[in-house]
Amino acid sequence: MSLNFQSLSLQSAQFSPPNLTHRHPFTHTSKPRYTFTCISMTRPARKTGYKTELMSDSAELVRTLLRNINDKRPLTTTLDKYVKVVRTEHCFLLFEQLGKSQKWLQCLEVFRWMQRQRWYIADNGVYSKLISVMGKKGQTRLAMWLFSEMRNSGCRPDTSVYNSLISAHLNSRDKSKALDKALGYLDKMKGMERCKPNIVTYNILLRASAMAKKVDQVEALLKELNDSVITPDIFTYNGMMDAYGKNGMIREMEMMLSRMKSAKLKPDIITFNLLIDSYGRKQEFEKMEQVFKSLLCSKERPTLPTFNSMITNYGKARLREKAELVYQEMIDMKYTPSFITKECLIIMYGYCDCVSKAREIYDGMVQSEKEIKISTLNAMLEVYCRNSLPTEADALFESARSSRVCRIDSTTYKLLYKAYTKADMNELLQKLLKHMDKDGIVPNKRFFLDALGAFGSSKANYSTAKRLPATDRKAPLKPATYMKG
Repeated sequence: MSLNFQSLSLQSAQFSPPNLTHRHPFTHTSKPRYTFTCISMTRPARKTGYKTELMSDSAELVRTLLRNINDKRPLTTTLDKYVKVVRTEHCFLLFEQLGKSQKWLQCLEVFRWMQRQRWYIADNGVYSKLISVMGKKGQTRLAMWLFSEMRNSGCRPDTSVYNSLISAHLNSRDKSKALDKALGYLDKMKGMERCKPNIVTYNILLRASAMAKKVDQVEALLKELNDSVITPDIFTYNGMMDAYGKNGMIREMEMMLSRMKSAKLKPDIITFNLLIDSYGRKQEFEKMEQVFKSLLCSKERPTLPTFNSMITNYGKARLREKAELVYQEMIDMKYTPSFITKECLIIMYGYCDCVSKAREIYDGMVQSEKEIKISTLNAMLEVYCRNSLPTEADALFESARSSRVCRIDSTTYKLLYKAYTKADMNELLQKLLKHMDKDGIVPNKRFFLDALGAFGSSKANYSTAKRLPATDRKAPLKPATYMKG
């Protein structure tokens, strides 16, 4: 089976892997072409310029606020300092940035501070944003609390609020139960004029149904769409194809590709990237290479995730030479590797038993950056653990911890706990637990579920958990505690 992306049709044909060292027409330009913005020649210059300037000023103020926030200085103190200029739009940006940096509790502090300001007016948009942030962090109970609080404040729910609430539920751990709950909200929305489901609602639910491998549910939702006035868009098909691809359901993914073609929708870079990643995960490299070849012949242009995915998946198949060819092609096309690209190279060399090459890249990143990402340290630690080098992993961890090259968090401890347990390195395990206690990392039930998922719930693991200090097993605070004035 072959994928002809010029017509988006599925045909029977023989594959011929692309020569990754071949020079394509656009590789001779000095810079790759990007399509980040589109400016109309007929736009009113003053109005757009003014709006852009306002957005820039807001972003700069938020950066200033974030720079002044630390553990020693309360967040509200910083907000009070800038109280004359901070408004709702700045708080929106703060919610987003704090959520990205795992400081979701501080989002609630900002919200509580907002409520005390004279300019604050209860607004659906604020609640919708907060519900969305809490949902992404797996805080479903807080998302529900905010939904209840919104109604108590006099706001009437609308479609966007319900969409955020549905997304919040779908981010919870019990995916099957969450999907049933989300579908219940869909039925409820149909009966409320202000909350009629839109294409965003269906896109969220279609992707979740595909991710849950519920093909019948996907078909039922698509039938609802076809019977309604709502038209599926590129995001509809990309979401379903991505979910099917991540589940290894290649046949269903290709069926959605065919339906997208029937709907007269052309693939965008997200379509190409998810197909490349899906075929790569299944090690169907002929199809992956054919999609890459079609991408180069299309109006779209590769992005860094395109190359990162190919490097990683070739690496997992221990095809080092092909992975290195992809990286060289990327350099020849004038793309600048990101830290994620370098992490992909570290992981690739780890799979290919080239530990020294992986460490060379890691050391280069440490020397060139003031502070590396925790994901970079984890990538190198994972290479050592995968190659049965727990002592080297411990040495790197100790070095990173003492030099503070990055901020250690629970992800690193989970990775090492799992590796040391698998290698039966009890001495390293006990030392790790002591470091966790010093660093304030709470090894609760979720920690052990994540760290030891591959080994099941053995008696030995349970006894390890029982040996932890009692303070490490304390329950989290209730939502109301965070919101008390």
